[in-house]
Amino acid sequence: MSQLDAYYEVVLSLVQEAGAVIRDKINRPKDIMTKSCDIDLVTESDQQVEKLLIDGLSSKFADHKFIGEESSSPGEKIELTDAPTWIIDPIDGTMNFVHGLPHTCVSIGLLIDKVPEIGIVYNPILEQLFTARRGQGAFLNNSPIHVSNQKELSKALIMLEMGTSKDPEKMKIVMENLHVLTPQVHGLRALGSAALDMCMVALGGADGHFEFGIHAWDIAAGDLIVREAGGICIDPAGGPLDLMSRRVLCAATTELAQELAKSLIQYYPERD
Repeated sequence: MSQLDAYYEVVLSLVQEAGAVIRDKINRPKDIMTKSCDIDLVTESDQQVEKLLIDGLSSKFADHKFIGEESSSPGEKIELTDAPTWIIDPIDGTMNFVHGLPHTCVSIGLLIDKVPEIGIVYNPILEQLFTARRGQGAFLNNSPIHVSNQKELSKALIMLEMGTSKDPEKMKIVMENLHVLTPQVHGLRALGSAALDMCMVALGGADGHFEFGIHAWDIAAGDLIVREAGGICIDPAGGPLDLMSRRVLCAATTELAQELAKSLIQYYPERD
């Protein structure tokens, strides 16, 4: 077994354990706390799942590093080094989780030398396990998946999110993009989870996704899953994707990605 095989086997088992926690807690009363604002939520389950993942991985791979949503100090700059680094969102879609909406997931990606090697997004409520390893394709519940190959914005179903910020400038840009895109696209959708939105693009159920203000842990796994499904992930202005920029655009094709990027009103949040 190669090192990467071992990493994958261990993380997959831990993600399934984490999924069992989410499945058990989603319809129970929750201890809810706020972070940056009153819609940026965290629960005891977010913290429990992140601890489960970090403790489980560090006990097996002592030299690995971690970037986790709940263990990263608010406002502190995240450092991504060349060391094997797990980037973790223990519950992406916490607002959905709090309300009992079943679009919520564990999202975890492994980067080595800053190159994505493993991506897993698991929605345990709907039993959707999205997985990818570099160069080996993308899968939903072990069945191969592929992007839609849509090239035209006018025929595209686009995923987007409002985000968890009430910053007036950010909200203004979100609403302007809704106004700009609505007449140009086939439809707009939001699941409340960037990771699941990206997986819908990988699955071919949607054709593109963009968001401003997300974090590395929202997109690290989805980035690899989309690309291994034949899609593209870039910066929303059209350049290369930077996981720390808090900006993402993914699409089924390069043509669609560039057309969508040209249509967007841009917003540049503070970097991670």
